[in-house]
Amino acid sequence: MEPSSKLHRAHVLVLPFPGQGHINPMLQFSKRLVSKGLKATLALTVHVAKSMPAHPSSSITLETISDGHDLGGLAEAESIQAYLTCFQAVGSRGLAELIHKLDCSGRPVDAIIYDGFLPWVLDVAKQREKLGVVFFTQTCAVNNINYHVQRGLLPLPLSGDVVEVPGLPPLEPLETPSFVCKLGTYPASYDLVINQFVNVDEADFVLCDTFYELEKEVIDWMSANLWPLKTVGPTLPSLYLDKRLPNDNAYDVNLFTPITTSTVSAWLRRHRHPPRSVVYVSFGSMADLHASQFAELAHGLALAGHPFIWIVRSTEQHKLPRDLMDSIPSEEALILPWCNQLEVLESDAIGCFVTHCGLNSVIEAICLGVPMVAMPQWTDQPTNAKFVEDVWRVGVRARADESGVVGREEVERCVREVVGGGGGGGRGREVTESARMWMETAKAVMAEGGSSDRNIDEFVEELVSRVSSGSVTP
Repeated sequence: MEPSSKLHRAHVLVLPFPGQGHINPMLQFSKRLVSKGLKATLALTVHVAKSMPAHPSSSITLETISDGHDLGGLAEAESIQAYLTCFQAVGSRGLAELIHKLDCSGRPVDAIIYDGFLPWVLDVAKQREKLGVVFFTQTCAVNNINYHVQRGLLPLPLSGDVVEVPGLPPLEPLETPSFVCKLGTYPASYDLVINQFVNVDEADFVLCDTFYELEKEVIDWMSANLWPLKTVGPTLPSLYLDKRLPNDNAYDVNLFTPITTSTVSAWLRRHRHPPRSVVYVSFGSMADLHASQFAELAHGLALAGHPFIWIVRSTEQHKLPRDLMDSIPSEEALILPWCNQLEVLESDAIGCFVTHCGLNSVIEAICLGVPMVAMPQWTDQPTNAKFVEDVWRVGVRARADESGVVGREEVERCVREVVGGGGGGGRGREVTESARMWMETAKAVMAEGGSSDRNIDEFVEELVSRVSSGSVTP
């Protein structure tokens, strides 16, 4: 049962971008705030709210706003740019109306925590005299690169063989976010990630879904030179970290219907796969691999000689090389349209995660100690892959050929190297030990007194203090 409103120290309205990888971390952070005595209201778009098989935890109040595409969301819009333009216009009005409604309900909104992808929310917050809290869902490394681009400090197009950004190791151009490296591709998405910083200096608080130990060099630089940011991640359910939040064992919001874990568990149990022997493969909810890449990946997995679980969305399964897949014994391959990724990665049988390097997937693997084969596709993923291999040393990157396809021999090499076969035991041991070390660190930062736990406490205290003093700058 939710505590009486009189016991709430402040009321925050949380507005994520309507995508699975944005809703999950902001919802999980909201749970942390509730555990610290705040009231949290999560605002989802109408289409997302209608698409969910289940509603969030009862500790979080759910409200909706319109993005102008209530029936189909982004898929209903004629283009990404048209969707974003409509969302800003319709969403700004809807957000103002929602704030007014909540203010009149007896427990007014004190602060709005908004996704960095929605900078217009800060304008609405200031117009309504509310504190504005930006929440960034990409790494500080990626945010720092995009900030330098937005401020004209990193001229585009990139030139030379090395990209230098303060606080970061030297990067090859292909290790920067794809919208930066390949200027002109997906212009609407470029605007989305770059425009996060148009008014960030006016935000009252800057929060990042990462943890200090993971990115301390860039965080130190950004905190000293840009804003006093606070790292509040990792934002996994508490069951997989500190176990301090009762019943927090799942993200609660799923835009895809997961296959029950019993399907995977039964397969692993039936075929008695030993620890660290199974390869888990998933490219998330948005990646659109070409049929030729599906074929190379399938052949590479078969050549590597390890059993694998491969998540292939229903809309993508026609791209699988059917003759090859039919020839693989059922005990060696399990193809599913979706799953509860956390529960799969937690299994002792999983020895490697072949991933597109979306940040949520990378952080989940780090928190559960699973080494990775990085096959980045676009946006922030190339930079995440650079850190996976060269900075955090929890995996290897699979190199694409001149046509942009990762060949079967490269897939085979990387999987064998990480799992430890094919003479690659040294590298396999290194990434496995590093993954285990980072897993312990990730759990420690969310435990009582850990760096992120302290940052959340400080944020709550500062927020409550400003609310109590009426210190809001329109």
